[in-house]
Amino acid sequence: ASLLTRHKALIRNLPAVETLGSVTCICSDKTGTLTQNRMTVELFHVSGERHQQMPTGDAATELGRAMALNNDVTREGGVLVGEPTELALCEAAQQAGYKPEALLADLPRTGAVPFDSERKLMSTLHRQGEGLVVYVKGAPERLLPLCLGVWGAADDVGFAPDTVLAEAEQLAAQGYRVLAFARRELAGQPAMIDAPGVEQQLQFLGLVALIDPPREEAPQAVADCLTAGIKPLMITGDHPGTALAIALRLGICKEGSVPVSGQELATLSDRELEVAVAGTRVFARVTPEQKLDIVKALQQQGEFVAMTGDGVNDAPALKRANIGIAMGQKGTDVAREAAEMVLLADNVATIVSAVREGRSIFDNIRKFIKDTMSSNSGEIWTLLLAPFMGLPIPLLPIHILWINLITDGLPGLAFSAEPAEPGIMN
Repeated sequence: ASLLTRHKALIRNLPAVETLGSVTCICSDKTGTLTQNRMTVELFHVSGERHQQMPTGDAATELGRAMALNNDVTREGGVLVGEPTELALCEAAQQAGYKPEALLADLPRTGAVPFDSERKLMSTLHRQGEGLVVYVKGAPERLLPLCLGVWGAADDVGFAPDTVLAEAEQLAAQGYRVLAFARRELAGQPAMIDAPGVEQQLQFLGLVALIDPPREEAPQAVADCLTAGIKPLMITGDHPGTALAIALRLGICKEGSVPVSGQELATLSDRELEVAVAGTRVFARVTPEQKLDIVKALQQQGEFVAMTGDGVNDAPALKRANIGIAMGQKGTDVAREAAEMVLLADNVATIVSAVREGRSIFDNIRKFIKDTMSSNSGEIWTLLLAPFMGLPIPLLPIHILWINLITDGLPGLAFSAEPAEPGIMN
């Protein structure tokens, strides 16, 4: 248990160490465990083309300004603080040379229309010379109908909102969160700053695609699982497209794989569920209750299941799994109490390291038992056969104590520190 603690895995139930060595299936959450839980800008779609870096041009310049200014990110102690998506946008703009502080000095904010879940848009107004410039960001399907054309274009004839929306949907299917940006110029400060008065007659700037990237160590951890004969499964509440995109990057599944959604799981019988879990590596939009059903189906097929969880509703699945693994950083007290192991670092690589140590410990236990049985059986046969052969008692009690304590005990203790065999994860 102390060895596992060094690997950021706290064992709450000692027999769970043996279970770790026998795990054949790891069911892991996505966000924070397989990914960094930190949004990152990966793609820009400007002037009809995709770019991995911020491009140049009038539209790209305005897009960079919009990303830097249209947010509520603040700087505290030299560090940017804010909502993860806005923080990612602001950091990407800053890396491209659009410094928020410098831009605000030239374009001071004079008002804003905050984001709300119904509009799915946010607007900020900035003083620009004698007039105002409005930057708007939000869901493409909500923003594009409000656009009259593309910023910087000679005319609006070439503007095709449906084409841009199709591009946004394609990016979303690849696992990205897509935001659209637009701008508008006003002659002066409007009497009332509200969505109907501000968010109209916009000029489209571009699309920005964000994703919660996988942890750097996650692909190797997944590869170690596959080498060890352990089946990694992703079970998440996220969108199927997002889940599949991350799973493909990590190697959990292959091209052509189809995720199973919680809605589909709800329609399956127990037998159909067993068939589904046998051939599926990615489960999306899954409820905590369905996690329990997945665990049961896997166990019906003879799998030794390790299940991760962090919420109160995850407790039944953690309890039912052969080894429940609770998150130490974002997990609830109820989840920790229901689990046999707590991750001090919410990371799938920690689970794989714990499995490696569990296999090593289990292997050393077997070595100790074999050593003890061979030594003790030698003593037993010597004591049993000597009288039949007319010999005196070959071993006195002091001899037996010496053998058991010195020649048996000390080598047996050495097995506890025996390093793992080279092929322990094969």
